[in-house]
Amino acid sequence: MTTTTPTQPAPSWRTPALIVVCGCLISMLAFGPRSSVGLFIGPLSETRGWGRDVFALAIAIQNLLWGAGGPFAGALTDRYGPAPVLASGAVLYAAGLALMPYATTHIELYLTAGVLIGLGLSGASFGIIIAGFTRLLPPEKRSWSVGLATAAGSLGQFLFAPLSQAFIAGFGWQTALLLLAASMLLAVGLASVFPGPRASTASAPAVTGADIGFVAAVRQAFQHRSYVLLVSGFFVCGFQLAFITTHLPPYLTAAGISPTLAAWALALIGLFNVIGSYSSGVLAGKVSKRYLLCANYFSRGIATAVFVLLPVTPVTVVAYSAVMGLLWLSTVPPTSGLVALMFGTRYMGTLYGFAFFSHQVGGFLGVWLGGVLYERTGSYDVVWWLGVALAMFATIVHWPITEKPAPSLAASEAKA
Repeated sequence: MTTTTPTQPAPSWRTPALIVVCGCLISMLAFGPRSSVGLFIGPLSETRGWGRDVFALAIAIQNLLWGAGGPFAGALTDRYGPAPVLASGAVLYAAGLALMPYATTHIELYLTAGVLIGLGLSGASFGIIIAGFTRLLPPEKRSWSVGLATAAGSLGQFLFAPLSQAFIAGFGWQTALLLLAASMLLAVGLASVFPGPRASTASAPAVTGADIGFVAAVRQAFQHRSYVLLVSGFFVCGFQLAFITTHLPPYLTAAGISPTLAAWALALIGLFNVIGSYSSGVLAGKVSKRYLLCANYFSRGIATAVFVLLPVTPVTVVAYSAVMGLLWLSTVPPTSGLVALMFGTRYMGTLYGFAFFSHQVGGFLGVWLGGVLYERTGSYDVVWWLGVALAMFATIVHWPITEKPAPSLAASEAKA
């Protein structure tokens, strides 16, 4: 049997369709500016006279705090619902973007681009949206909705990368950041559509999973081998994505690729990930989630190895961007789906938050090592090959994951 938490019907105007649309729009707004940060490395560093390692550390801090705030934002979502968490995160995110142009010291950059945006992302990104969707939709539509939200984030990357470059070219990088900050405030209004934590819909009438408390839920999760393997593998996703998002544009321009094509490389990743994420969401509801994850990481490793070994040309840039786009955030639907399968939806925000924290620790190292090793060696080669090796590691650790409810969940439900 399934343990459920009493719920209250959501107001009739808050239909599942409207919630999904608004959640996808928030995902698009949140992921768009963040995915364009690599475009600001050059102009900001030149204006301030800083090395790339300074900007890289700021974005590394952003990734780390985005992840560190995830479990807490998830716990607040589990208790109070997504709306206040999403709105608060959007305000912090917008403040960080708006204050970045006025950062004239390393510490100020770390506080704006790192701390404020990082904490803002922990509350206003697709992790919170995933928790909301997982509760409001029936099991057979959860992976689909997560894929849709992830695809919307990628659409944001596709739209905002060339838009940010156009803002920089037309108004300067400082004004470009202010315009991005203004766009992020739209998420505050969209967040109000999400109902409270106990709301239900006709298609998803109850929250599953025993109400055992935050500490007990986390303890049981980390005692489950498959969850630990899943969390370990998600680290690799963060390492690869954060490194590429931040360092691919300067890597390409150093190799003779135009800044415009470098911006479009990020846009193409976002465009093709609309296809990849949505397809992953559909497949995750039909086939083995762990096999999807193994295939994804293995393909990333092969694609990156081929890209690094070949000369950098417009053709290889477009091809690599397209392939990585298909694989980019396609890990999210099967990963979140496995968390819900193992532990139910009662602590979905919290437990996915811890998995995402691992993702962002990887992101911190990917961004930071990229900047540090470039300054020391004048090349990104070591980090590219480290990403290939980690992709093989992730392929291995996902293979033995068991796709069924955790024994601790079954025991808790039996007692209830």
